[in-house]
Amino acid sequence: MGVSLKDVAQRAGVSIKTVSNVVNNYPHVTPQMRAKVQQAIDELGYRPNLTARHLRKGRTGIIAFAVPELGNPYFAELAGAVIDAAAVHDYTVLVDHTGGLRERELLVSQEFRSHVIDGLILSPIHLENADLLARQETSPLVLLGEREYEAPYDQIAIDNVAAARTAVRHLLDLGRRRIAFLGSRTSRERRPAHLRLRGWREELTAAGLEPEDRLVVATDGYGRADGAAAMAELLERGERPDAVFAYNDLIALGAMRTLTERGLAVPDDVAMVGFDDIEESRYGAVTLTTISPDKSAIARLAVDRLVERLTGGPVSEPRRIRPGYRLVVRESTRTGRTSAQRYADG
Repeated sequence: MGVSLKDVAQRAGVSIKTVSNVVNNYPHVTPQMRAKVQQAIDELGYRPNLTARHLRKGRTGIIAFAVPELGNPYFAELAGAVIDAAAVHDYTVLVDHTGGLRERELLVSQEFRSHVIDGLILSPIHLENADLLARQETSPLVLLGEREYEAPYDQIAIDNVAAARTAVRHLLDLGRRRIAFLGSRTSRERRPAHLRLRGWREELTAAGLEPEDRLVVATDGYGRADGAAAMAELLERGERPDAVFAYNDLIALGAMRTLTERGLAVPDDVAMVGFDDIEESRYGAVTLTTISPDKSAIARLAVDRLVERLTGGPVSEPRRIRPGYRLVVRESTRTGRTSAQRYADG
């Protein structure tokens, strides 16, 4: 068996991505790190010839990863995990974003660089079952995200409804009862926001509470500004909640900013739970409690399924795979003053 990138990474004590950067002569590797990796390459006799290897098999050695928005930290972090997972199989990743536009999602799913890529990992928002069933491309496709499709493609996604229920249950356990949901959508019942909204409703109902539609605020997008505007709308309607479950971390962070500007404290006045566990959620003035999907597992499972179909290995029928998730409790739901408030008070 030949020497792999993983073998070199283990010998050098670095990540597979770092080895890949050195092998591909990327300029942002420090001279010290380059020398360390090169020494491991020399000692193990690693000789990459990926282009020839893939071409012999009628492939390019490139897979595509298309997401709604690269500016969203969740997708940026997930892209990094996909690149690392693909490097284990000596694949290069071409990253693109659809802007969350249906026409772009159709483009990438139907004919996106078909002469360049071997397969596609896609996180769609607007594609429908009919779009996927009409797909004529023969290259493998793996779907990510919380939309659920009845189509013959592998789908990798956490249990979105169960994760939302976990978030709301945490708030209920804190004694909160007026729990708002920020980030709903107004149509297409199977969109991610509706699955999370469904989890919000189910958990409140299970607790014997009536879900209040006036505590649900729709947003145009998924960013901080959308969360800030949604929180302002709720307060201006006179519907002050004692807790918020936000569609994602960015909406939650924006909502917390509005609460601060209105003189309300998180979590004493309003507790907050987000979704995604982006890096920013750990470093705000008030750190954010959030649902943390296993991004590494999502990336690894997606790449593994794609590679299995490319290499002709033992592959089962297309299936829906549920990676894990966990609730990460931080200051935005802890009782008493936050560390930032204690610091401000001296």
